Amino acid sequence: MTKQREPLISLALYHLFKWTVVSPSLHVYFQGQIYNAERVPQQGPLVVVSNHASDFDPPLLSNCMRRPVAFMAKQELFEVPLLSTLIRWYGAYPVNRGRADRSAIRSALASLEQGWAVGLFLQGTRTPDGRITSPKQGAALIASKIQAPILPVCLWGTEKIISKGQRLPHSVPLTIRIGDLIPPPAKRDRQGLADVTQHCADTINAMHALGR
Repeated sequence: MTKQREPLISLALYHLFKWTVVSPSLHVYFQGQIYNAERVPQQGPLVVVSNHASDFDPPLLSNCMRRPVAFMAKQELFEVPLLSTLIRWYGAYPVNRGRADRSAIRSALASLEQGWAVGLFLQGTRTPDGRITSPKQGAALIASKIQAPILPVCLWGTEKIISKGQRLPHSVPLTIRIGDLIPPPAKRDRQGLADVTQHCADTINAMHALGR
């Protein structure tokens, strides 16, 4: 049976980090704007998909959900005792290099069963302009296995936070737009996964085209 909420310690750490670090940075330093935050279900399993252009994207995305979002992290981080405990509390799950697809899917499903929102970047890697050109079907597959809704989110402007050769983040304006929930694929056949994946990509790119 799927839980409806994340562990209390994870909720507490999420809100502590959000209100002391991420939210002030987003709204003050980055002049952040968030649209349609009310569309985010606040409990139950949820697959969050977005574009990806910066290492800052995971905490920014999670901040705008108003609930913790579990992201994958490389296996090596879980071999450090204290760090391993902390990132697990924050919802991170390990991914082994070389067989990331299968291990990521298993871990994401386990997080969803515990009531987490799971975050996946639709293209899998960063893109130079924040647009999605080659979406991957992992999010649709995960959503179909547990029949969790998919929430498309667009991060606009994050590719400008760090320029090549720079160490400190630039104070650039950021905009986060949250789309309508998309039902998971009813079937796990190739066409069903492809259709939902493309719908997610088209929705995110359309929000990205709105700009600031």
